[in-house]
Amino acid sequence: MSATTDSQHSRAGAQTLDWLLRAENLSKAFGQTQALSKACLDLYPGEAVAIMGPSGSGKSTLLHAIAGIISADEGKVILRRPDDEGLDDITTLSEAKRSAFRLHRFGFVFQQGMLIPELTAEENIALPLLLLGSGRTEAVQQANSGLERLGLAGLGERRIGQLSGGQAQRVAIARALVTDPTIIFADEPTGSLDSRTAEEVLDALLATNDGADRALVIVTHDEQVAARCDRTVRMLDGRIEATR
Repeated sequence: MSATTDSQHSRAGAQTLDWLLRAENLSKAFGQTQALSKACLDLYPGEAVAIMGPSGSGKSTLLHAIAGIISADEGKVILRRPDDEGLDDITTLSEAKRSAFRLHRFGFVFQQGMLIPELTAEENIALPLLLLGSGRTEAVQQANSGLERLGLAGLGERRIGQLSGGQAQRVAIARALVTDPTIIFADEPTGSLDSRTAEEVLDALLATNDGADRALVIVTHDEQVAARCDRTVRMLDGRIEATR
């Protein structure tokens, strides 16, 4: 087990000691800047992990590397298959295969939601299912179930510009959940919201792990957000300096 996680077995909400994702010695440089340096991290079912650190510390780079958005220069990212049917090494996949892998296994929530403004809320949520080959009727039904779960029943036909910031972020959460992902990655999901709306969005994000065998990873500058997670990983100069 990696050095960053061998004391983390008592985390709240974890349903098993078997990790879902293991990142081993990840390093990444952008030109002369070493964005990651031998970073190791295990993610477990049912836990929420906050990644913190000053600007430029490598938080988002770590998230992007373990989510397969970028390729690390060195190291491995290994994901356990559903029902413990084996392991997948994400770092060995081509860019096209990583993209397909992310669509199947991961969900994403970003600071600005990254929603498509030309589409309605239900269409934004249904899009991943359509890309995976679901029929439109089934995809829209699941999208509206997601909207209801997130307290947005009846808003499915509104475009993103007709929603508040908090509502739009909950649409992004519903979109992240619609494929029943193994891990949800959230990059500063409350960073552009007022404190009350941020708390509502965080409540919704943390609820995604209730009774689920998935992990939630949140990159944040907000100590209050981190305090509500099961574990906090602190970074400095591309290295994981501490966990709690």
